[in-house]
Amino acid sequence: MVEMGLHIAMLSAEYPPRWGGMGSTVYHLSAALVELGHRITVITRDGGGKALEQQGVNIREVKWLYAPMAFTKSYGKYALSDLKKLHSQDPVDVVHLHCPMISWTESQFKECKKNVAPIVSSLHGSWLGERDGLRTAAQQKEAAVWANPNDLAILLTAGHYAKFERAAVNGSDICVANSHATKEDFLERYSPPADWNCQVIHWGVDTEMFHPSEEPKDTENKQILAVGRLAARKGYGSLLRTFAEVKQRSPNTELLIVGRGNLKKRLIKQAKHLGISSSVRIDSGMPFDKLAEEFRNADLVVYPSYYEGQGLIPLEAMASGTPVATVDHGPLPEMVDESVGALFTMADIDSMSSAILSLLSDRDGLEKRSKAGRERVLENFTFGQNAEGFSQIYSQLTV
Repeated sequence: MVEMGLHIAMLSAEYPPRWGGMGSTVYHLSAALVELGHRITVITRDGGGKALEQQGVNIREVKWLYAPMAFTKSYGKYALSDLKKLHSQDPVDVVHLHCPMISWTESQFKECKKNVAPIVSSLHGSWLGERDGLRTAAQQKEAAVWANPNDLAILLTAGHYAKFERAAVNGSDICVANSHATKEDFLERYSPPADWNCQVIHWGVDTEMFHPSEEPKDTENKQILAVGRLAARKGYGSLLRTFAEVKQRSPNTELLIVGRGNLKKRLIKQAKHLGISSSVRIDSGMPFDKLAEEFRNADLVVYPSYYEGQGLIPLEAMASGTPVATVDHGPLPEMVDESVGALFTMADIDSMSSAILSLLSDRDGLEKRSKAGRERVLENFTFGQNAEGFSQIYSQLTV
């Protein structure tokens, strides 16, 4: 426990029941910070349903414009207004923004620092990086790159919204990237000042929900699991093409894809065209306890994403004692290597299929990687460690 807890205002466009990667991290980080003696106020968007209550966490909701990308500006405007009201009633010690889903101008950053408190900005990834991922998806002929309104908005307006990311780089007292790759991304794109204070804290995962199975796995049939939003940049089209090759060499292998999004019908059609539909199941969503069970039961989790700020699915798999095959690109090698899974060349079907087949054919190797993955998460990727890291950062601004 800290001697004197701080009042942290957490501004996040996602908070449960809006889960997502950002919603999940804000929810768990808030609880872990309360354990250290801090008080947390989360200012998030309204209309998502009844917010999950946590002891020591106060939730405030603000209105926002329901429009792709543009919501980040309207939410940012109303969040700042509510933040000032909060501060007048219950003084805030540190403001913690979760970017890029909140867009503030240079003047709004100055206003917050002058009238409320110093600012820590978590960099979850960049709009320009998202755009690059979508362009790669288009090159790989992934389905519906131009049909999803949100993806289309990113493709067309990421350049415009990049100015708000530059404002965050220049206007925050401290930036915290969720991976070294994200930090390098911002360094290359925005050329921050020489005295830019940017630290790296990888997000953790829920190691109580995601834990290994006590039951032995089926040695005859093999289960591949892929989890994530059904969107073009997640690379599911390349995964299906890869699985068609895997299925030829390993006939007793099945593929389960779990994720929400508008690609389900297109992916089902692609699987049918590839002749693998009887071995592919796509579930639009399931309760967390059921999803955690699928993580435990899978022999291998495959994560073929074209862009991530960090990517939590590999960590959830490793926490569950399931090896991971993912791309040798961006932040993923910061979490995954040959001791816990395998890396393959992004969008390369031969490389992906070779990695998957090599892992599935080595039962002893899978068991060793299973134990090593769980140990790595417990040592390096927990919310308790996140809270300790951010608590130290907050203290730098309040001494």
